[in-house]
Amino acid sequence: MEHKTDSLTYAGAGVDIEAGNRAVGLMKQAVKSTFRPGVMADIGGFGGLFALDTAKYKEPVLVSGTDGVGTKLRVAQLTNVHNTIGIDAVAMCVNDILVQGAEPLFFLDYLAVGKLVPERVADIVSGVAEGCRQSGCALIGGETAEMPGFYAEEEYDIAGFAVGVVDRGRIIDGSKIAAGDLVIGLPSSGLHSNGYSLARKALLEVAGYQVDSFVPEFGHTVGEELITPTRIYVKSILPLLNKFDIKGLAHITGGGLTENIPRVLPEGVKVVLDRSKWTVPPVFKVIQGIGQVAEEEMLRTFNMGIGLVIIVHQEQAELILKELAESGERACLIGRVEQGENLVEYLGA
Repeated sequence: MEHKTDSLTYAGAGVDIEAGNRAVGLMKQAVKSTFRPGVMADIGGFGGLFALDTAKYKEPVLVSGTDGVGTKLRVAQLTNVHNTIGIDAVAMCVNDILVQGAEPLFFLDYLAVGKLVPERVADIVSGVAEGCRQSGCALIGGETAEMPGFYAEEEYDIAGFAVGVVDRGRIIDGSKIAAGDLVIGLPSSGLHSNGYSLARKALLEVAGYQVDSFVPEFGHTVGEELITPTRIYVKSILPLLNKFDIKGLAHITGGGLTENIPRVLPEGVKVVLDRSKWTVPPVFKVIQGIGQVAEEEMLRTFNMGIGLVIIVHQEQAELILKELAESGERACLIGRVEQGENLVEYLGA
């Protein structure tokens, strides 16, 4: 059977090359604002080039990480706020490589969209650029894929890839952690980018809130609370690495304090946290109350107000707290390392 049709085009099939070119033009300034020494190529090439400063590192080891932002993307789409979700994409990657003691060097992003709207893409990438500026790394490449028929027109997904460097002799792997060491917690900005399936179910389904619903405990709308970007800890932590013997660092992501701290503990020790030492942000209490979520489930799903943990020798703890306070960081002593199984125990409430 003969089929007659008009001449097909890529644009007619749903992929607009011209819109892609315009999106690149709109994001160029934001991308260039992240460039740092070592960047060797402008935007638009087939690969991002970065020259490693081998004079700065005796035995450089590259540390890489990749992550996305999960179902927090749905909040960005519900609120129509797209210029912060890129901060989350960067944060999830650079915080992960930071805990090895690595300085983030460069970042690449992958953005898949149902329909390429240049202004929206530029908004998303502006958030990526802001995250890179906050962490001191360069945005040297990325990919924007228009995928009609796979994503709905308003949908998109974003993932990130970060590379950092650390001297071999300064890698932080937790092997030196011992009983008697102290645990310092750095506050989160809220949910960060974890537990959003549970958070959305409690707030938007069970409670019936809309993203524009004002919640007194939050002091703002549900949407504003849920879209708050993940904190980036690079500029708080890097200055400490040359001054103190940081034994362990843990980025508190999915799995909460319960699951993430043991990832850096050697055999034969546990961490005991005193929950009275830090304030749990209202969002966690509201979610727990609405969903009647068990305390153990909360602690192994959410960060509960602590986004990063530092484990140090007890003699250095006060000096580190003082240094962090002077830099504007609201850190606090939240626990200690004791002999025991590789786990986290909690005291207080």
